[in-house]
Amino acid sequence: MPEHLLDSDDHLRELTWKLRSIVGEDNIRENEPLSRHTSFQIGGPADLYVTPEDPDELRDVIYACRESEIPYFVLGCGSDLLVADEGYRGVIISCVEGLVNVATDGETMECQAGVPLREASEMACELGLTGLEFACGIPGSVGGACFMNAGAYDGCMADVLESVHCLLADGSQHTYGVDELDFGYRRSRVRDEGLVVLSATFALHEGDPDQIRAKMDDFTRRREEKQPLELPSAGSTFKRPEGYFAGKLISDAGLKGYRSGGAGVSEKHAGFVVNNGGATAADVRSVIEHVQAEVERQFGVRLEPEVRFLGNNW
Repeated sequence: MPEHLLDSDDHLRELTWKLRSIVGEDNIRENEPLSRHTSFQIGGPADLYVTPEDPDELRDVIYACRESEIPYFVLGCGSDLLVADEGYRGVIISCVEGLVNVATDGETMECQAGVPLREASEMACELGLTGLEFACGIPGSVGGACFMNAGAYDGCMADVLESVHCLLADGSQHTYGVDELDFGYRRSRVRDEGLVVLSATFALHEGDPDQIRAKMDDFTRRREEKQPLELPSAGSTFKRPEGYFAGKLISDAGLKGYRSGGAGVSEKHAGFVVNNGGATAADVRSVIEHVQAEVERQFGVRLEPEVRFLGNNW
């Protein structure tokens, strides 16, 4: 395993002191296993794991990392990440422990980036606001959902957002209206330009709470019936190729149940690569690459991962 920067790099040691002055001693951890912070439950340690408590601290932490020329990554719920077994050489900045405020005003609801999207959906339901039902089973954060235009059951973030408030590379902040965000299938201006989401405002509508709940319950039932929720995964492993469904291609290729080490293609839904127990990141990567190769060989379709890979060796 590569030597941690913390053990060998004077710049990182100096940065550690700066970050402690910004977020406090209790909000910074050294050599934190990222398996604790991803839905795959896989991933080696980060040199530093920092949890800012508000947008100003987040801005200052990012500025300090840039000034020190130390790599950093802004983390939400870790629901679409495969972190390398060697971990991450640099600073992980987590939003989900501090940036979790929610404010409502009539039919709008503003959520900070670290709010889990499922919780946003639940809050909307309790308030009798409709529009976010599709998100009731999406495991990511609001910030991550804006980043990738998360969606399910014919709904997506682009349909319900009014605006997104972001931190720019120069340290300034800007609010983008939904029409300025260039949303597409699993992409956005946030992703393309490396913006950091601070908060998002949803434009919802008054509805019948019982009908909203019934719709969410139906989505939950359908998800539980079709998806391998009992095993750790990062959700749908591959993006939907134009004109096809990834799960059907993988199943038709005879790959349901294919395994490498502790990872494998789900028997329940071929679109999911799952951690069957004790899987390493290398196991998951091996399964993904085998599936890509076989589907391309048999059908001439190249599957593109929806999962993102994090780690300096990848």
